[in-house]
Amino acid sequence: MNIVILGAAGFIGTNLSLKLAADRKNRLTLIDHKMDYFQPVLRRQDNINLVESELSNDTDFGSLVDGQEFVYHLMSTTIPKTSNQHIAQELNANVVTTANLLDACVKKGIKKVVFISSGGTVYGKELACPLKETMLTYPISSYGIQKITIEKLLYLYNYLYALDYRVVRLANPYGPYQRPNGGLGAVTTFIYHALTDNKITVYGDGSVVRDYIYIDDAIRGIINIANGEVGKHTFNLGSGIGININEVLRCISATLGLKLNVVYEHGRKCDVPVNYLDITKYEKYLGKLNPISLSEGIIKTAEFMRKNLL
Repeated sequence: MNIVILGAAGFIGTNLSLKLAADRKNRLTLIDHKMDYFQPVLRRQDNINLVESELSNDTDFGSLVDGQEFVYHLMSTTIPKTSNQHIAQELNANVVTTANLLDACVKKGIKKVVFISSGGTVYGKELACPLKETMLTYPISSYGIQKITIEKLLYLYNYLYALDYRVVRLANPYGPYQRPNGGLGAVTTFIYHALTDNKITVYGDGSVVRDYIYIDDAIRGIINIANGEVGKHTFNLGSGIGININEVLRCISATLGLKLNVVYEHGRKCDVPVNYLDITKYEKYLGKLNPISLSEGIIKTAEFMRKNLL
């Protein structure tokens, strides 16, 4: 299968690419802003083609998706904690750019678009957890607004042009190839700072609850959703369990046998107090997910860091 991944050099893109490339029948075209962003491990795969390209309103998406069958849409110019600083610019950079991409997908006869949305931001803070796909969405960040708007664009293009799509409302993944100081990934960042005996900054009192999923489980779920032909388009994907920041820190300390240097700072307006996902729909249509425990994920992530980063 010919597959293109837009925004492929990031954390999710790297792990997704490695998993898809393991199937020798797949031919992958990986696209990101700079060639230097790609991990060396991706350069050694002979069924992977790396492409350096801007992903903006001026991009010729027609040439990028020409000859492809599946498109994985992972590109984003923003992260939740800073997305409210430049709302108009971020909407233009992500939503309008996606519309241009979808136009190209229709013209080039793409079979399916798989969009990685955000289970952590599209729902907002007014709903009771666990969060179901059928609940209304009230994002409190521009990041969440961008994600839910792109979801609606996909619905529109399916209605107008029969462009098939899948939306993955992903929880908070962590694990190998996630940058420990990249602004995303509390678990990964905390583990790295624990191993390097650095300060761990927590915004608020540590009571914020999130749904954390190890990256291997997330990638397996994403591919199952992408390949599933069950007449459903949108799926939550997470562990289905809520755990607060203080519990995460205690688990890291106990699992790794390390004393943590934790500093608490003022909370952020973009942080929803409680967010964890209902994955019943995924398991009903696509099978049991059986994600590994947080302690197991911590061990695997720490092993990767010791081998590759420390």
